[in-house]
Amino acid sequence: MRVLIISDLHANLEAVRALPAGYDRLLVLGDLVNYGPDPAAVVQFVRERAATVVRGNHDHSIGFDEDPRCSARFRAMAEEMRRYTASVLSEEDQQYLRSLPVQAEVTLDGTRFFLCHAVPSDLYQYRPEDSPLWLDEAFAGADVALVGHTHIPFGRVLSSRLLVNPGSVGQPKNGRAEACYAVWEDGRVKLESVPYDVEETVRKLSRLPLSATVFDDLAFVLRHGAAPPQ
Repeated sequence: MRVLIISDLHANLEAVRALPAGYDRLLVLGDLVNYGPDPAAVVQFVRERAATVVRGNHDHSIGFDEDPRCSARFRAMAEEMRRYTASVLSEEDQQYLRSLPVQAEVTLDGTRFFLCHAVPSDLYQYRPEDSPLWLDEAFAGADVALVGHTHIPFGRVLSSRLLVNPGSVGQPKNGRAEACYAVWEDGRVKLESVPYDVEETVRKLSRLPLSATVFDDLAFVLRHGAAPPQ
């Protein structure tokens, strides 16, 4: 079985469309929306294709009209794009975001997967790969724990459990302007990325009612795969 694992799509349709199509199951770790210009199309993509989806902090923000509590450098970007996103998403799509669970468990080919957006105990916490706090998480006894939120891909072994962050599809922060994802196949996981039409996403953003500063910052993140300078 080939399982495609993605997170942090952030309404970037060009990046989503660049993902590989040859998979048996699609698992999504949240943040379908915000920051990008195509929230409705990305939500539709996930609703049509994903087997299991969990809620991210930006999904929660749009669904419940709450602060996404993102990092300081991204707050202005998140707030301006949150207003835009809420204005173009249908009530049905917003209800879909509200309905997403914050955690999920699924067994595929005898392997038990646990899914959450950030950490099991907190929808908002940014936890790096090398944090010792991962050892305190039980992950419901799963064989593979899947997390997102940081936009930085990693894989590490915790005792007998594999912890995987596929990185971000729509707004990577690993220094490469490519859509990141993970593939689980034959008991192994691979961290992958694929180029996409970044400039088309930037062109779409340029047509939105954004302040010049927010547009420049969003374009920088997309083009450089990193947070904009202070």
